[in-house]
Amino acid sequence: MKRNDRLLLNVIPPVINLNLGKEHRSINMKSWMKRGMTLGIALVLMLALTACGSAGTSKDENEPEAQETAEIEQDIYLTLVNKTHALPDGWEDKIQLLDMKNAYDEDIQVEKGSYEAFLALRDDLLKEGVDIELDSCYRSVERQKELWAEFEAEYGLDYCKQYVAVPGYSEHHTGFAVDVCLIKDGELIYENDAMMKETEIWKKVHEKMPEYGFILRYLEGKEDITGYSYEPWHMRYVGDPAIAKEITEKGLTLEEYLGQVDPIPEEGAADVTIDYGASELYSQEDMEKAVDLIKKEFSTWEGCELHSIRFAGDDCNSADNIRWMNELKPGQNYTQCIEFLSDFHSPVEGGGAWEPDQEYKDYQWYLARTDGGDWELVSWGY
Repeated sequence: MKRNDRLLLNVIPPVINLNLGKEHRSINMKSWMKRGMTLGIALVLMLALTACGSAGTSKDENEPEAQETAEIEQDIYLTLVNKTHALPDGWEDKIQLLDMKNAYDEDIQVEKGSYEAFLALRDDLLKEGVDIELDSCYRSVERQKELWAEFEAEYGLDYCKQYVAVPGYSEHHTGFAVDVCLIKDGELIYENDAMMKETEIWKKVHEKMPEYGFILRYLEGKEDITGYSYEPWHMRYVGDPAIAKEITEKGLTLEEYLGQVDPIPEEGAADVTIDYGASELYSQEDMEKAVDLIKKEFSTWEGCELHSIRFAGDDCNSADNIRWMNELKPGQNYTQCIEFLSDFHSPVEGGGAWEPDQEYKDYQWYLARTDGGDWELVSWGY
């Protein structure tokens, strides 16, 4: 805190000479009393003016510091945590967490500013008949480690790599991520598939969010940037509503806004060209799920730019390829496989296995699944 300069007044009272004659003392005492009253009034006025001047100076001098503090508080809300950006050290010391219950009466924590903004958003939406409730918010690194271990024990390491954030790289660690569920006609809607169907409700929620400093974190069609599929329920608090509105109106991800990837060169231009081709074996929904996994993996390739993904054809689903997939992942018992080809550009400075500033063509991706199971990314490369 800066020290305020203060005006110090050295007030010297009049010296009254009491060694005077009686009559003379009487006359001069009256004179000094008048002068004293005048000086007293003057002193009061001077002190008042000094106080006003000091207060004004204090405000002016403190304004830069207050502005700097506000900027620091705003900057923290723009902290990027994703699959390639870890949570900064000492994070819990930088935020204030509040304890509360979620929609299922479970104990959760959420960052103070994010929670206050959520309440304001929720109150506004209630006026339109839309009820959103808290589901999941802050999650510690230790808790993420527990979740990883639980899912790995139940579903295996490959499943974790595809669907569970690596401890230290989950946006929920920040406290600014808010997953919500819905209450419709008195019923709690929390299953992902059920919530996905409520498109009209989410439209109203998404339109209101920027007014309260929230953005939709995982946009549809931006999986190659965020590393996650579209989640209409996952809100991210960025603090300033003006920033939230800019991000939303331009259709950006937080990564794009912060300059972590190249922005879209032209309005409406597609990020990645997807060619699903024609298949007698797989529906487009089947292929979309496979492409999502490819995009998620690609999002971890820092500095690479994905240009296109295209279906390689039904011939990939051969007995030899299925046998090969099962050899790569023993015990999986895959019954189907699918191949895609992609074009991408490597980082200018290179890195990892990539030659610097090169265009890679027909890069192969192989995925497989069991009967009734989901796709798993098994192999990629040339």
